[in-house]
Amino acid sequence: MSTITSTGTNTRTRKGGAWILDDASDATAEIFTPERLTDEHRMIARTAADFITNEVLPQLDRLEAKDWALNRQLVRRCGELGLLGTDAPETYGGVELDKVSSVIVAENIARCASFGTTFGAMTGLSVMPLLGFGTEAQKRKYLPGLINGEVVGAYALSESGSGSDALGARTRATRQADGSFRLTGEKMWITNAGFADLFITFAKVDGEQFAAFIVERAFPGVSNGKEEHKLGLRGSSTAPLILQDAQVPAENLLGEIGKGHKVAFGVLNYGRFKLGAMAVGGGKASLAEAAKYAGTRKQFGKPIASFGAIKYKLAEMQTRLYAVESLLYRTAGAIDAGLASGEHEDRAWVEACEEFAVECSIAKVMGSEMLDYVIDENVQIHGGNGYVSDYAAERHYRDARVNRIFEGTNEINRLLLTGMLMRRAVKGELPVIPAAKQLQDELMTPSLEAPGDDLLEAELHAVRGFKKVCLMLLGLSMQTYGDKVADEQEVVSWTADVLIDTFATESTLLRARQAHAARLPDAALHIDTARLFTNDATNRIESTARQALAALADGDTLRISLAALRRLLRITPINTVPIRRRLAEAVVARGAYIFA
Repeated sequence: MSTITSTGTNTRTRKGGAWILDDASDATAEIFTPERLTDEHRMIARTAADFITNEVLPQLDRLEAKDWALNRQLVRRCGELGLLGTDAPETYGGVELDKVSSVIVAENIARCASFGTTFGAMTGLSVMPLLGFGTEAQKRKYLPGLINGEVVGAYALSESGSGSDALGARTRATRQADGSFRLTGEKMWITNAGFADLFITFAKVDGEQFAAFIVERAFPGVSNGKEEHKLGLRGSSTAPLILQDAQVPAENLLGEIGKGHKVAFGVLNYGRFKLGAMAVGGGKASLAEAAKYAGTRKQFGKPIASFGAIKYKLAEMQTRLYAVESLLYRTAGAIDAGLASGEHEDRAWVEACEEFAVECSIAKVMGSEMLDYVIDENVQIHGGNGYVSDYAAERHYRDARVNRIFEGTNEINRLLLTGMLMRRAVKGELPVIPAAKQLQDELMTPSLEAPGDDLLEAELHAVRGFKKVCLMLLGLSMQTYGDKVADEQEVVSWTADVLIDTFATESTLLRARQAHAARLPDAALHIDTARLFTNDATNRIESTARQALAALADGDTLRISLAALRRLLRITPINTVPIRRRLAEAVVARGAYIFA
C-alpha cells in the first residue's frame, strides 16, 4: 500500500452558493488553485499519470475487446498504488487524502476514458456510499476488498423507465419473516456490471419506501444481462443488473429504510464533482493532441498552427479548460476546508458535498460541455484524420458524449443548481431575497459604481455586475412564478447558465490575480486567459439574460428590466485577437495545456 499522506488546504470555509453575494476580489489568497499544489500532490499526480501511460493505454485494444480479466488486473494494480483508497481512512486500508488529491487522481485516470469509468464506479460510487452510510460491520467487511482492488463494485440506481426520476424506481424489496429482503427488478446501464462482485442497489421496500442495499453477485437471484453496444467507452462494462427474488440479508441494508434518497443523492453530488475532474483530464489530453498535430501538419506550405482560424480554436480550448480547472480546484479547496472545520467523520464528506452541491453541479455541467467543445475541435483540427480510428481523436469524441448524461443529465443539473439556490433563499440560509430587493433600489439610483484601475479591476467589476444579473433573475423568477417556478424550466435553465458563467469567471480572475501576486513566470498568460474568458462570458450572459427577461416580463416592465441589464453589463469589449494568438502560440510551443 502506498504511504501517501494527506495535505491540508488553507482555505476559509464558505457556504455553498455564498459567492453570489460576496465580493471575493479581496479574498485572492483564500481560494485553492492548481498553482498551490504541494510536492506531495505532484507525486500523487505522477503516480496516477505513470500508471495510465505505462500500464493502461498500451493495453487499450484488449480493454476495448472487453477483456474483463485484464480490467480486474488493472483495478488490483490501482489498489496496490493506493489510487482506490484516496478517500478512505487507513482503518479500512485507505490512504485518507484531501479532496484535492482525489481530483488529481481522477484527472489523470481520465486520460483513458474507458478505464476512468471503471475506476469512477469503484471509487466514487461504491466506496463512498459505504463510507458515508455503512455500519461499522459493513465497512470492515466490504471496504478493504474494494480499496485493494480484489473486489469490484458497481452502483445500480437507473432503470429503463426512471432514468432522471431516480425515486420513481420500480425495483421492489419485500421484507421476509426473518428480516431479510427479496429484491425483484432490473437496473439499466450499470457500469462494471459484467464483472462486478457487489452492487450498491436501490429499491422500494414494500413498493413504497426507497432504500439502498449492498447486493453481492453471489447472492441467489442476482445476475447481469448482455453487454450494451455503446457509442463510446467500449473498454468499460455496461449491462443490466437483473434481480429475480434476489436474497439479501437484513444486515445488507445500507442506511435506513425510507432514506435511500440520501444515499443516492449524497453519492451523486460527489460523483458530479469528480466528473468535472475527469473532464479536465480528458480535455488536457485532447488539447495536447490538437497542439502537437497543428504544429506539425502543413497546408499551403505552413503548419496549420500558424493560421488564425486554428489559433482561435486552440486559444478557446485552452481558455475553457482554464475556467473549469479554476472552479474545480476552488470547489475542492472549499470542500476540504469544510471537512477540516470539525472532527473528521466518514459522513462528513456527504455533508460537505451537500453544502457545495451547487458548485458540484456546475463542475459537472461546465466540465462535460467544455470537454465536448475541446474534443470536437480536436477532431476538426485533425481534419479527415480526426474521423478515422488511426488517430485517438475519434475515440475521444465517442467516449466523451455520455458525460452530459452521466450523474444526472446536464438539463437536470441546471434545474437542480438553480432550484437549490432558490430553496436556500426561501429558507433564509442565503440572503438572496433581501439582496435582490436591495438591487432594485440600487438600480433606481442615477449611477452605479465604476471600476478602479488595479490589475483586472475592470473584469472584477464585470463579475460584480454578473452577480447582480443572477440576483435579478432569481428574484424576478421567484416573484413571478412563486411555488411554480420549477415548472418554468426554460427560465430556470437560462438562470443556471448565468450562474455557471459567473462562478467560472470569478474563479478564473481570482486565480489569475493569485498568479500575478506570486510573480509566476507565466502570470501574463494567466491574465490573458482570465481577460478573454471574462470578455466572452459578458456576451453570453447578456444574450442569455435577455431571453430570460423576455419570458419573465413584457411591456414597460420588460423595457425597465432590459435597461437595468444594460447598466449592469456596461463593459467595454476588448480586442481578443492578439490575446488568442498569444495563448495559441504558447499552447503549440508547449505542445499541451499551458498551465500543466
